[in-house]
Amino acid sequence: MAEGEEAPPPSRSWEKDLADALEEGGCDLETVRNIIQGRQLPSDLRAKVWKIALNVVGKGDSLASWDGSLDLPEQSIIHKDCQELIDQLSVPEEEKSVLLLDIESVITFYCKSRNVKYSSCLGWIHLLKPLVHLCLPRSDLYNCFYAIMNKFIPRDCFMKGRPFHLFRLLLQYHEPELCSFLDTKKMTPDSYALNWLGSLFSYYCSSEVTQAIWDGYLQQADPFFIYFLMLIILVNAKDVILAQESDKEEMIKFLETSPANLDLEDIEDLFSLAQYYCSKTPASFRKDNHSLFGSSLLGLKDDDTDLSQALCLAVSVSEILQANQQQGEGVRFFVVDCRPAEQYNAGHLSTAFHLDSDLMLQNPSEFAQSVKSLLEAQKQSIESGSIAGGEHLCFMGSGREEEDMYMNMVLAHFLQKNKEYVSIAKGGFMALQQHLADINVEGPENGYGHWIASTSGSRSSINSSVDGDSPNGSSDGKGVKSLVNKMTVALKTKSVNVKEKVISFIENTSTPVDRIPFIIPWPDRASLERHVSSSDRVGKPYRGVKPVFSIGDEEEYDTDEIDSSSMSDDDRKEVVNIQTWINKPDVKYNFPCNEVKENGHMFPSHLLVTATHMYCLREIPSRKGLAYIQSRQALNSVVKITSKKKHPELITFKYGNSNTSGIEVLAVERYLIPNAGDATKAIKQQIMKVLDALES
Repeated sequence: MAEGEEAPPPSRSWEKDLADALEEGGCDLETVRNIIQGRQLPSDLRAKVWKIALNVVGKGDSLASWDGSLDLPEQSIIHKDCQELIDQLSVPEEEKSVLLLDIESVITFYCKSRNVKYSSCLGWIHLLKPLVHLCLPRSDLYNCFYAIMNKFIPRDCFMKGRPFHLFRLLLQYHEPELCSFLDTKKMTPDSYALNWLGSLFSYYCSSEVTQAIWDGYLQQADPFFIYFLMLIILVNAKDVILAQESDKEEMIKFLETSPANLDLEDIEDLFSLAQYYCSKTPASFRKDNHSLFGSSLLGLKDDDTDLSQALCLAVSVSEILQANQQQGEGVRFFVVDCRPAEQYNAGHLSTAFHLDSDLMLQNPSEFAQSVKSLLEAQKQSIESGSIAGGEHLCFMGSGREEEDMYMNMVLAHFLQKNKEYVSIAKGGFMALQQHLADINVEGPENGYGHWIASTSGSRSSINSSVDGDSPNGSSDGKGVKSLVNKMTVALKTKSVNVKEKVISFIENTSTPVDRIPFIIPWPDRASLERHVSSSDRVGKPYRGVKPVFSIGDEEEYDTDEIDSSSMSDDDRKEVVNIQTWINKPDVKYNFPCNEVKENGHMFPSHLLVTATHMYCLREIPSRKGLAYIQSRQALNSVVKITSKKKHPELITFKYGNSNTSGIEVLAVERYLIPNAGDATKAIKQQIMKVLDALES
C-alpha cells in the first residue's frame, strides 16, 4: 500500500469483499456466508444476497404467460389486504398504483398456479412486506415469495396444524416445566405462535428487526431453524410467563406480541442461543419431519404419525447407535430399556440401563429406588466418559403398542417431574433389530456388531468375555461393558433389596457382561396372563346371546383397542363440583382413581356409579374441587371388565353391544383404582341389577 494511503476500516472491509463477490457474479451461498459470518447485511446488498439464499438468481418470469386477470372469488379481500400493505409503506404517491398491482398480481397468480384459496389469516401480506422493501421487479418479487412459501413455510401452518404439535414437543424436550405450565393453561403453540411461523416474525417485528432475522435465517438454509428462534422467544419470557396470574386471553396476547420487543442488538444473541439449543436437539427432529417443508408430495403417505398424540420427541434407532460413537460435543443418549425382564435378558442394546416398567404399578417403592439408581448411573457414566453415557434420556420399549403402555406410564412419570431431554426410541427394540439386520451386521469388524448383549447365562451362544476386555474383566471405562450394564443386572431380578445390589456393583466394577451375536429370535413371551375363559364369565344369558359382560384377566394382545378418550378434551367442557356430584342422592358409589390414557398419561379422577350409569369426573388441577365430566357410560353397555394379573389395580372397561353375531366393542377406558376388587365387585352387582331389570 502506498505511503499515506489510508487502509479501509476493518469493519467495512468485509462489505467491500461481499460487494466485489456479488458484482463478479456466479457467487454461491457458501461464499456469501463465509464473507458475512453472521453480520448484519448492508441494505444495498440485501436483495442480491437474499436472491442467492433463495436460489432464484437467473430464474425466469413465471408470470410472463399469465393473462393478468384478477378475477378470483376472493379478489376483493386480496385487493383490500394489498391496499392496507401499501398504506403502511413509505412509497411515493406516483409509485403506489404500480406497486399495488404487482403485489396483488403475485398473490393472485400464486393462488391460481397452486390452486389455493386466499385468506387474510394466511399471513402472506406480512411475508411480502420485507420483500417489497427490496424494491424488486415483479418477476423477482414473485420468485422470492414462491421460494419462501416453498422452502420456509411448513405445510399445515394453521390452527391445530402439525407444525405446532411438533413445536410443543421441542419445547417439552428443552423446557418441560414451561411446556407443562402452558399445557395446564391449555395454551397450545398455535394460539400464540401462528403468526410467528406463518410470517417468519414479520407480523410483529419492525421492518429493521425482520430484515435482520431474515438475513440470518435465509443464510442458514435450514427451514427448521425457525423453531429454535421461536423457542428462544419463549425461553426469554419464561420467568414472566410462570409468574403470570392474568387470565388465559391476556397471557396469549402477551406471548403472541412478545417478538415485537426484539431490538436490532438482540438478534445476535437470539441466533447464538438458537444455535446452542439446536446443537442439543436430536437430528431425528429434522429427519423424521422433513416432509413438513418443500413442494414434493413424496413421503407424505408414509408420514402418518399423529404428533398431537405423541407423548414426547421420538428418536430413530440409527441415531441412537451413531450418536454415542461420536466424539466431542453433540447429543449423546442414555438409553433406558423398559421392557419386561425376560425380554431384556434375552437380548438388549448393550449400553442400555434396564428399568422394568412393571415395577411402577407392581412395586412403587422399588420403582422409586430404581429411578434413583438410574439417575445415579447416568451421572457416573457421563463422568467416566463411557459410550453409554449421555445427558439425553431415551426410553426404549418393545415396539408393540400393548406392551409399551407401561413404558409410556414410566415416560409420563419422568415428564411430570419436568425432566429435560426426554425422548423415546422410535419403533422400540423391534426397530433396533430390523435396523441392524438392514445394515447387515456380520461381526466385530462392523461398527455395530457388538451392540446387542444378553444377561441370560443359560444361552449356549453367549460369549464368556467381551471383545477388548482384559482376562480379569477390567475395562478402561469407555467400553461397552460399563457401569450401566452392571447396574441393570442388579435390577433385572426385581429384588426388593435393589439398593444393596446396585451399591455392590458400583464397588465391584470388574463383573463381566456376557454377549451374544446379533441374530436373536424374538423372545417368546410366556403367557403370564391367562385369557378370559367361559368359566370366568359372570351373569345370566341375556336375550339368547352370550353374557353381555365378563370379568377376568386381560388378554395380552387385545384387538378391541378403541379408546373412548380419543375425543379432544375441549369437546367435554362441562365443569362440575366434585363434592356436589358425590353427594347426589342417585350416586351409589364413588371410587377415587386415575384415568390411564393409551400413551401412559394418568389423570386424577373419580368413578361415580348410579343405578344406571357410570361417570368419570376428571379433576382440574388449576381449579381445586372442580372436574370435567370426562365420560358417561350406561351400565348395560359394559361388555367386559378386565384386569392384568401382574397389575390387578389397572382395570379396563369395554363398552359396546351384543347380538347373535358376537360382541361389538365401541369404547375402551382404563383406570388405576385402589382396592380395585371392591370397586369391580360393586360395579358388577349394579350391572347385574340393570340386566335383570331389562330381562324381566
